[in-house]
Amino acid sequence: MKRFFSETYFNNPENKKALEHYPLIGDGKDGEVYRLTHNKCVKYFFKKETCKKELEALQLGYGSPVIPKLYEYGDHYIVMEYVKGTSLARHIKKEKSLSVKLTADILNMLDELKDIGFARWDAEIRHILMNEQGELKVIDHKRAFSTVTRVPVKLLKGLDKYGLADEFLNTIKKLNPSRYREWRREL
Repeated sequence: MKRFFSETYFNNPENKKALEHYPLIGDGKDGEVYRLTHNKCVKYFFKKETCKKELEALQLGYGSPVIPKLYEYGDHYIVMEYVKGTSLARHIKKEKSLSVKLTADILNMLDELKDIGFARWDAEIRHILMNEQGELKVIDHKRAFSTVTRVPVKLLKGLDKYGLADEFLNTIKKLNPSRYREWRREL
């Protein structure tokens, strides 16, 4: 497989300028994401420690249907699957509702994150991506092992912003009554 960057490429801060030739598709306090090809992107991290935390989660989740594929990494970067689609936040902003199927898919996604072994199996709605086939992928896992989750508070908070938290919980109540009761006890 062709490597995009050598192991120590970004140890020289000047080399980060090479990423400016690629489209910037996301940025935040921890780094920037650039699209490399039709199916790969690179996440450049400002701090090695943050990159290491995200890498650990991607390695543990390798092969999971809800985790982007990992292709290459170094001290400050991770090349991973580019998920072509939209965020759950954009989807619900447009649709203004959650289908029963999407709610079931979200519940399965949360279970998968738990099964992988993440302590934080909750996700913000902007970090849940829906690919063109409607499959869910979760990005931004730097806190996968440092934050313990018992209830998907971040997910519910995001859904509540669009007035959909109650609809989501009512569907969960029908799909999985015991999970609903468990979450209600914790909320």
